[in-house]
Amino acid sequence: MFSRIQALLPALMILSLIMFSGCAKKKADEEMKAASADKGAMGKEESLESKPIGISEGRTSDGMLPVYFDFDSSDIRADQVTRIEVNAKFMKGNTGKTIRIEGNTDPRGTREYNMALGERRAQSAKKYLMNLGVDEKGLTTVSFGEERLLMHGHDELSWAQNRRDDFVIMD
Repeated sequence: MFSRIQALLPALMILSLIMFSGCAKKKADEEMKAASADKGAMGKEESLESKPIGISEGRTSDGMLPVYFDFDSSDIRADQVTRIEVNAKFMKGNTGKTIRIEGNTDPRGTREYNMALGERRAQSAKKYLMNLGVDEKGLTTVSFGEERLLMHGHDELSWAQNRRDDFVIMD
């Protein structure tokens, strides 16, 4: 007889746990329904429409686009030509503004090497813009190397986002 009770005891415990957990869930569901019925606690409804905040990609000023580079390269890629043309058009339409071209790299390589590579990238974009008819007086360059990372991951996607020139309006 005692062995039968020992055998039934675990089954009774499991059954009681199932029963009590079901009741707790039902009570939580009822509380959620009651809270959602009380519209006063919800606050006023907000629009889901997004508004532009004045920034494009990266650290580039609104109206222009960053230009991305291949690993260890300062050559303007063929797929980036339209981006630099957009920037040239913007600069020609805003001749009174000074644009700073900021060269950036991913974190691989030494600090010194990355500073030099960032400068080569900024100079490459400046030359390309001048060839498109942008006045040199409105352009300055600076290299930040690996100092201003946008993505801090250690994968190709992160590194590719950091290999760029940003175009910033200086006022």
